Amino acid sequence: MIEHLIDGHTARLTLKRPPANAFHAEGLEQLRQLVATLNDDARVRAIVITGDGPKFFSAGADLNGFADGDRANARHMAQRFGAAFEALQNARPVVIAAINGYAMGGGLECALACDIRIAEEHAQMALPEAAVGLLPCGCGTQTLPWLVGEGWAKRMILTNERVDAATALRIGLVEEVVPAGQSLQAALRLAERAATLRPRAAADSKRLVHLAREGVARAPALALERERFVDLFDGEDQREGVSAFLQKRAPQWRGD
Repeated sequence: MIEHLIDGHTARLTLKRPPANAFHAEGLEQLRQLVATLNDDARVRAIVITGDGPKFFSAGADLNGFADGDRANARHMAQRFGAAFEALQNARPVVIAAINGYAMGGGLECALACDIRIAEEHAQMALPEAAVGLLPCGCGTQTLPWLVGEGWAKRMILTNERVDAATALRIGLVEEVVPAGQSLQAALRLAERAATLRPRAAADSKRLVHLAREGVARAPALALERERFVDLFDGEDQREGVSAFLQKRAPQWRGD
C-alpha cells in the first residue's frame, strides 16, 4: 500500500491503494514499521507523505471492514490507526504532508500527524466519521483542536463540515496552498530546507514544541529547553555549525 524511496536526506512515502488510497490494517502497520525504520536511518532528515494520483491523498478507513459491526475488529483497527499516526507524529525527522486531493477521515488524521501540511488548491478535508455512526480514532479529536481551535474542530467533527484548501489555510489546518499538481514538489523543497539543519537540534526542537500540546507545565518545559540547548554543545556539530556560519559556507553535519 505504501511505496517509499529515499533520495538524499528525504524519504518519500506514497499512499497507493486505488481507487481512493484508503487505509486497511496491513497498510497502517506498514506505515508504523516504515516510520520506525526511518527513525533509525541517520541519512533521513525529512519525510514527505503524499497520495497516489491526482484526486485522493487518502479517503481514510476502508469502511467495508466495518460493515459487519464486529467489535473485535473495530478495536484492532483503532489500535492500528493510533499506533501508526502516533508513530508518524513522534517521528524523529521532520514530516511534511503533500495533500494532493481529498483527505477524509483517517486520511486527514494522517496529515494531522505530520509536522507541516501543504495542500493543493482543489483539496477537500473533513472528519466525517460521525455521519456513518463512528468517530475519529486516529488521534483526530486531540490533534485537530490543537491546530485549529476547539470551535473549528467541533464544527468539522460535529456538523460534518468539509473545508476547502483556502479555508484550511485560513484556520491553520494547513500551512501552504499551491496549485494542483504542485504539492509534492513544494513539500520536497521544504524537506530540502529541513535537511540543512543539524539533525539533533531539529529533533530536540520538535520534541520541545510537542510538550505544549502534551500539557507539560511551562516552567519545567522551559527548564528542559535550556538543558537541551546546553546538551547541544556536547558534540562537534555545534562547533561546525557556528564555524560554517562565520565562514559563510554550508555546514557538514556529522550527526552527533
